[in-house]
Amino acid sequence: MNKERILIVEVNWLGDVLFSTPFIRAVRNNFPDAFIACMIVPGVRDVLEGNPHINEIITYNVGANGSSPMQDLRENIKFVKILKAYNFDTVFFLHRSFTRTLLCCLAGIPERIGYYTLKRAFLLTKRFKASQALSLHRARFYLRLAERVGLKIDEKGCDFFVDKKDLEWAKGVKAGQKTVVLNPGANWLPKRWPKENFIEFGKLILLKFGDNVKIIITGSSKDLDLGQQINSGLSGKAVVLCGELSLKQSAAIFKTADLVVSADSGPLHIAVSVGAKAVGIFGPTSPFITGPYMADNKKVIILHKDKGCKIPCYDGKCDDYKCMFAITAQEAFDAAERLLQ
Repeated sequence: MNKERILIVEVNWLGDVLFSTPFIRAVRNNFPDAFIACMIVPGVRDVLEGNPHINEIITYNVGANGSSPMQDLRENIKFVKILKAYNFDTVFFLHRSFTRTLLCCLAGIPERIGYYTLKRAFLLTKRFKASQALSLHRARFYLRLAERVGLKIDEKGCDFFVDKKDLEWAKGVKAGQKTVVLNPGANWLPKRWPKENFIEFGKLILLKFGDNVKIIITGSSKDLDLGQQINSGLSGKAVVLCGELSLKQSAAIFKTADLVVSADSGPLHIAVSVGAKAVGIFGPTSPFITGPYMADNKKVIILHKDKGCKIPCYDGKCDDYKCMFAITAQEAFDAAERLLQ
């Protein structure tokens, strides 16, 4: 059984892929000699790069670039041939996609395991109801699937692996100073802590530590304007690296920093995974479902207030943001002080 060839069909979002790493580790620990591959979209492939529990990463990129249905069909047919060549014995579906389940079925993978959905139920050889597991933390949601098929799991948190060269580079950026990283972006607006709060928080940090602290603002290229506005509010005393860092470099910055401050986002979860001290600011999402998943919770403080809304609301069109405005810069600073001590 340990010689099996196992495929794990991954989810699409950075944070969710990170939450899947305890599942990957569980599969490896239960099948130490197996060939294990992960099927993943290119945008989040870097989350798994360098993970020693994986033998190979297979990129699935069909339909990502606005292609026509006919082009997608041709590409999916090619992808079935690619999967067939691996001769997988078992596939675990963390993604609940009908199409990806069908591709694995057409590739002849005999054991197909995943959570039940009405459309793809007949394609799975082992299917489990997701209803009771949906209230679990997302990492536990994936691990429950492992437990349902008899795999032993651990409680070690998520995995993100950083190269030595990136760590050395990050230490050069830090240059021996106390470093506080602000990550103001999020994949939808209601999850963002207001820039005014980041500015006020940064001013409190500068007032406390003066020239002995370096504030670094991270994010993607789409966060550059936001980062520059925050830096302007701090009289240009921060270093804006939005759009300049690879995912691995960002992780190295987080790992070498003294503190990371971020709303619910992929970068927050990467920071926690590499052992950073962090203040996580949550509003429309639930820290019990998508909060940091870790073995050591003494390094992380989560700020979250009940404002009478249904949480999680997942309302990307909300323009109220009262749940995020409710968390003040002073409260974040007080949390930061506790961690920095």
